[in-house]
Amino acid sequence: MIFRRILWVALCLLLAGGGGFWWWYERRERSQDAVILVAAQRYGMEPALVKAVVWRESWFNPGARGQAGELGLMQIREAAAAEWASAEKLSGFQFSTLLDPGTNTLAGTWYLRHALQRYRQTDLPAVFALADYNAGRGNVLKWMHGSAATNSAEFIGQIGFPGTRRYVEEILKRRERYRRVWPAS
Repeated sequence: MIFRRILWVALCLLLAGGGGFWWWYERRERSQDAVILVAAQRYGMEPALVKAVVWRESWFNPGARGQAGELGLMQIREAAAAEWASAEKLSGFQFSTLLDPGTNTLAGTWYLRHALQRYRQTDLPAVFALADYNAGRGNVLKWMHGSAATNSAEFIGQIGFPGTRRYVEEILKRRERYRRVWPAS
């Protein structure tokens, strides 16, 4: 009898804890929606794609810091931030302002849009842009030979870095999930 009661209490605690985790996760996952929508609208980007990048880069943590010095929600490097600030004519821009979620999503979305524009004449602009965002243009150009230039599965298979391959696959999958909330226009 006492064993059953202990099992019942343990099960209830486990279920309550799991429910608390999902509540916290869902709240965190929606925590940056406003800044994502603003940045996506400003730069003419698909909000679901921007949100998927934010999810993969920082898990919605605006204070995230990368191993190579990247900052914020979209893990922006200093050189990319400087490009964005120059293009937007922001005088006195400080790299540390990328810890502000609004500033970070603007800079990251601008950078992602420029990556998409590099490949707009191809059949797979999002796939190439995501690989570019993660591994750089030079690597993308090495990987997009033969049928990989027109077939996303072929291109993803050509990606020479397993981490970048997972990065692209995870973002594309997550984008589909977010499209249920923010359908592509």
